[in-house]
Amino acid sequence: MTRYIIIGAGAMGASLAAEFETHGIPYVLVGRGAQIAHIAAYGLSYRWPGGHRVLRLNTADAAAPPALHPGDILVLAVKAQDVESATEFWAWRQVEGAGFASELPLVTLQNGLAAEDMALRRFDRVYAASIRIPAHYTVIGEVVVGGEPNVGIVALGRYPEGLDDTALSIVTDLSKAGYLAEARPDIRRWKAAKLEHNVTNAVELFAGPPEIRSKAAARLAQEARAVLIAAGHDPAAPSEWKIDISSWRVAPESGIKPGQQSTWQSFTRGTSSEVDYLNGEIARLGRIHGIAAPLNTAFQQAAARLALEGHAPGTRGIDEILDGVVL
Repeated sequence: MTRYIIIGAGAMGASLAAEFETHGIPYVLVGRGAQIAHIAAYGLSYRWPGGHRVLRLNTADAAAPPALHPGDILVLAVKAQDVESATEFWAWRQVEGAGFASELPLVTLQNGLAAEDMALRRFDRVYAASIRIPAHYTVIGEVVVGGEPNVGIVALGRYPEGLDDTALSIVTDLSKAGYLAEARPDIRRWKAAKLEHNVTNAVELFAGPPEIRSKAAARLAQEARAVLIAAGHDPAAPSEWKIDISSWRVAPESGIKPGQQSTWQSFTRGTSSEVDYLNGEIARLGRIHGIAAPLNTAFQQAAARLALEGHAPGTRGIDEILDGVVL
C-alpha cells in the first residue's frame, strides 16, 4: 500500500495531510519546530470554505523521522530555498528491507524551476507538480484554504518529461483527496507557466497605490515570460487544461485575502525568502541568455533588503523600487 511521507508542515504540506486524513489516504506529516509540535500535541486547526475542524494528524518530527518502507512516496512540501538541505537529509535514509530513500519516488511541490534539478542529484525518480492552492499559514497550528469546490489545481508529471504508472497513481490519489489534478507529460511547461505568475508575489511585499502595484505585477510577468521564452521554455496556457477548472475559485468568505500569497506569508512569519528562486530565477536565466530583466532584479534586491533589515511586508514603498525602472 502506498504511503505518502509529506515533508514540510506549512500551508501546503499541512493542508495536503489534512485532505489525506479526511479521505483515508495513508500519510505521515513530517515537520520541525513549533508548528509540528503544536499539531502533534493539539491537532491542526483546519479551515476551509464553510467549515472548520481540529484534525488529529499522523505526525513525526524531523528530528525523529519515521521508518521508511519500499512502497512510500516522498512529497517535498518545503520552500525552494530548503530543497537542497531537505534532499540531502532524506536521500540517504535507509528504507526497511531495501536500499536508500533516493530510490523512492519524490514529488516536488515548489514554485520556480530549481527544485527538480536539485532533487535529481540525489533521487532517481522525481515527479514535479505545479500546484495552485489558496492556502494561508501565519499562525502556529492553523492553516486556512480557500479553494472551492476543490482544494486546489495540480498538474503533475515525471521530471524532466513523461508519465508512468506512479505519476498516474499520484494524480488519482490527489483527485480522491479533493484536488483538481491532471497528469502532464510536459510538466516543465506548467512549472514555467506558474513561475510567470509567481514573480508577481514580490509586489505584495511593498506598499503603494493599487494601480501602480497592478502595473508593476503585469510588467514583472511580461519580463519573466520574455526571459523564459528566450531560455527555451514554452509556458503552458490555461486553455491547455484537459480537466474542467472553469468553476474553481477562491471562496469570497474563506478568509483568504488577495495580496497574501506564500512569499508575503514567509515575510510575515519572519522566515526565509523564496524570492531568489522566483524573481532571482528570471534574473539568472536573463544573465545566461543575454536578456535584460531589470524589474525582476530590482524586486529581488528590494526583497533581500527587506529581509536583511527585518522589516514586515508593507513597511516599504514600491516607489523606492520603481525609481529609475521604466514600467
